[in-house]
Amino acid sequence: MSAQWGGGPSGDGRRRRGTGTGTAPPPGVPEPRSGGPGRAGARRGRKPERNVKKIAVWTAAGALVLTVAAGGAAYLLINSSINAFDPGGIATDRPPEAPADADGNRPVNVLLIGSDSRGGSNSDLGGGEDGGARSDTTILLHVYADHKHAIGLSIPRDTLVTIAKCRLPNGKWTKERPATKFNEAFSVGGTDQGNPACTQNTVELLTGIRVDHTIQVDFQGFSAITKAVNGVDVCLPEAVYEGDINPKLGRKGKQILPAGKQRVNGQQALDYVRLRHGIGDGSDIGRMKRQQAFMSSLVSEVKKNGLNPDNLLPLANAATGSMTVDPGLDSAAKLLSFALSMKNIDLHDLKFLTPSWHYQQRGKDQDLLLTHPAVDNLWATIKADRTIDGQDATGQQPDTAAETAPPSPSAAPAPSADNSAVKVAVYNGTTVPGTAGRASATLQAAGFTVSRTASAASATHATTVVEYGAGQKADAERVAALFPGATTAPGKSAGISLTLGKDYAAPATAATGATGAPDTTTAAPPPLPTSVTDDARSADDDICSNTSYGSGG
Repeated sequence: MSAQWGGGPSGDGRRRRGTGTGTAPPPGVPEPRSGGPGRAGARRGRKPERNVKKIAVWTAAGALVLTVAAGGAAYLLINSSINAFDPGGIATDRPPEAPADADGNRPVNVLLIGSDSRGGSNSDLGGGEDGGARSDTTILLHVYADHKHAIGLSIPRDTLVTIAKCRLPNGKWTKERPATKFNEAFSVGGTDQGNPACTQNTVELLTGIRVDHTIQVDFQGFSAITKAVNGVDVCLPEAVYEGDINPKLGRKGKQILPAGKQRVNGQQALDYVRLRHGIGDGSDIGRMKRQQAFMSSLVSEVKKNGLNPDNLLPLANAATGSMTVDPGLDSAAKLLSFALSMKNIDLHDLKFLTPSWHYQQRGKDQDLLLTHPAVDNLWATIKADRTIDGQDATGQQPDTAAETAPPSPSAAPAPSADNSAVKVAVYNGTTVPGTAGRASATLQAAGFTVSRTASAASATHATTVVEYGAGQKADAERVAALFPGATTAPGKSAGISLTLGKDYAAPATAATGATGAPDTTTAAPPPLPTSVTDDARSADDDICSNTSYGSGG
């Protein structure tokens, strides 16, 4: 390009005249004058059409070269700014990879983490000043094997779960921590960067679903994305004030966001998705509903502009400096390929859902727990690659002649006032990951206290057994009642221990044939109740609907 536009060997920047080999400058650069109306001007006057065509051709060529160069520069810039976390922090004891469909396509599970990291200039955007990082938003996005459906499952940040074993910055691994708030997983290690691998490990332990990719974005990245799409349409049931954004302010303050429909980006967009107080009951549940509405609107905006490299590269460029990903997405090409793989998902077939949950009173406090067996059925539905309305997205139909699927765990009885004093140690006596975590959640939902979770000495237990110390037989029987088929037996030490067998682990896993491969003739999970499906949001729903929870919602 420079040889064409830079003139002859003299490099004087002048275009050669009268030879027919001159070129137009790159777009946006003024063409140098060629003197007055002499013979050259007359020649131009005799053949205007030919030269106009030449100018048009070379202008198009110049634009193409610049576009390709800009694209290449964008790729290089994105590649140089992508942060990938160390795969050594990912647990080795993981759920199996999802089976492929009839065409060889596999579903993809992506963990999306919105970090409120205090590092860098994030504190200027509302990240606080006390150091560390927490996960304000966590969504497990399941892209079905047909790549025409997807569902985002919001995990409440305050849910009591078992935090998985996680690696610390010094290389040591923590022990599992039962009955701990979910968002503490991201804080393990206490760094400003957070611990996305720990959150991934915990989600896999909680759900039994293998996470294929993890994407973490902090405040700066989120703000940049909303600016890159020129804003996102949102809706609020009532106006938001400074005191709602910062309850420590002590007064109502100025209005930040008005009620009704509006377009937000940057700081206002952050205020919208982080807003918890002043709307509904002020719970995280209501905030998640607004986050789901925002994500729907953001995806709609991106699809409206066109899901292609020209539009996706600026988005990636805006976010990558504030993004941390797993090693499987550590380049512009990988990020772009993943984004383009979702281009055929219709907005109506992109769903958002919060797993079934309930509050449990504990003294003056309320614990947030996932509700069993409802969530177990949801996890099984996702693992079977079935949509929440019962469609099979794998292309493989269940065998109606197959035996009935193993029963789901029994619904937990109403919590007893006596159960909270009963401590239960939970041991996974199988090779199925997540079994102890699932059982712990069932116990917690019934009001029992889980003292620890761990692997049993043997992983070949066929049945579930509850062992008890002196005087604790009645307590053990109440524990066993939560696990159909479980037996009780006197233990060698004080306390109660629950050792889980294959009879409990089986409902949470796909049956396998003699070769160990997934058995595709296994009966499908039971349909999800309408109380779950009716609460789901489609990405094309009215942005003003379902954006609050509780009083005033």
